[in-house]
Amino acid sequence: MTMQTVSLNRSYGGTQGVYKHASRATGTDMTFSVYVPPHQDGVRLPVVWYLSGLTCTHANVTEKGDFRAACAELGLIFIAPDTSPRGADVPGDANNAYDFGLGAGFYVDATQEPYARNYRMWSYVTEELPQLVADQFPIDSNRQSILGHSMGGHGALTIALRHPDRYRAASAFAPIVAPSQVPWGIKALRGYLGDDKAAWRKHDAVALIEDGARFPELLVDQGDADNFLAEQLRPELLQSACTKAGIPLTLRHQPGYDHSYYFISTFMADHLRWHAARLKG
Repeated sequence: MTMQTVSLNRSYGGTQGVYKHASRATGTDMTFSVYVPPHQDGVRLPVVWYLSGLTCTHANVTEKGDFRAACAELGLIFIAPDTSPRGADVPGDANNAYDFGLGAGFYVDATQEPYARNYRMWSYVTEELPQLVADQFPIDSNRQSILGHSMGGHGALTIALRHPDRYRAASAFAPIVAPSQVPWGIKALRGYLGDDKAAWRKHDAVALIEDGARFPELLVDQGDADNFLAEQLRPELLQSACTKAGIPLTLRHQPGYDHSYYFISTFMADHLRWHAARLKG
């Protein structure tokens, strides 16, 4: 696989790059960003994957996430994929809604038409992009972790729960923890996967835990001034599922914080240090 460098900038002694490639999974060009911290030649570095939320591209966290200083200090590669396939021929929501279609891939492989051809973000994030970056960057594939925000928090938790041997740490900011039970998730899962609710459970962190999936420990930060807290996010459902399953969950309610990148950037370094401690050795 080949990739094109869109931009490359020096930051905290490392390099922030944005790249594009033709994706087999989505059938479109896909753009992603990679920060590589300063390091000695020949050294392989741990990698943190970051999955973004509704309406976002790779650019939101790249420009507003405040992760580079911590990654440079901790020696972490930080990778931010797009959330969805892009292109003139990619179908979106019939009513141009923000919570389905373009910008809202929900990290699943769609089975329903007209979305099945392009909306294959699960395969893209878990298979195709990891193979590409492993060939192009000094990544230690044995030391990977994953985090995300909102829809991306849903993606990070479900991917970690289904690949517990791949990721050493998983955390989230304001994740959609039980998409099968909330409006955003029901709309997306029905639209992409149809009415088979057994298929939905494979992309629902709470359902996965109820069905036996396990992960060593999880960290979640949630702002208590988040407008989506009660209807869409429901962190108490994750807390209950983890308690029953014996999964250690640190759920931190942050007073006064909303759903924005001001919230994420405030606690990003905390998460990266938590990940770095689990990526050692």
